[in-house]
Amino acid sequence: MAKPLALDFDPIARADELWTRRWGGVPSMAAITSVMRAHQILLARVDAVLKPYGLTFARYEALVLLTFSRTGELSLSKIGERLMVHPTSVTNTVDRLERAGLVARRPNPLDGRGVLASITDRGRQVVEEATRELVAMEFGMEDYDAGQCRQVFDLLRPLRVSAGDFVPAEEQAGR
Repeated sequence: MAKPLALDFDPIARADELWTRRWGGVPSMAAITSVMRAHQILLARVDAVLKPYGLTFARYEALVLLTFSRTGELSLSKIGERLMVHPTSVTNTVDRLERAGLVARRPNPLDGRGVLASITDRGRQVVEEATRELVAMEFGMEDYDAGQCRQVFDLLRPLRVSAGDFVPAEEQAGR
C-alpha cells in the first residue's frame, strides 16, 4: 500500500482556497479532486489485498461476474458490457486470467466468431478467498458506516445515469 502523505494541511482544501482566490469558487473542482484522490486510496487498499492472488481489481471484477452467471461463463462482449469496459480491456483481462488458470476460453456455440470465458475451479476458489478478505476490510471503505456507503452510492448514481451507464427503473416504467 502507498505510504501515507502525512501532510500538515489538506492539499485539496488548499487548492480550493487558491482556486477561489484566482478564479472564484468552483466547488466541483474540490469535489472532483477529492473523488480522484479517494479513487487512488481505495484502489491501493484493494490492490494490496488482491496482489497476493495475482489479481487486479479489474480481474477480480471479471471473476466475480463469472460467478454471478448461471453457468459460470459469459461471452467476452457480455463481460465488457457488464463491466463497462472497452473490448480490448476485456481481452487483456481474460488473457491474464486464462494464463493464471482462473478462466478457460471456448468458442461460443451460439456465435461462430464469439468466445466464452468460463471460470475454473481454481478461479472459484481464488474469488472466494479474495472476497472474504475484501469483505473483512470493507473494500477499503472502513472509514464509513453502512449508511454513509449508501450515501456515497446515491450521490454518485446521477453521474452514472447521465453518462448513460443505465436507464433507471423509474424512467423505464414511464416509457
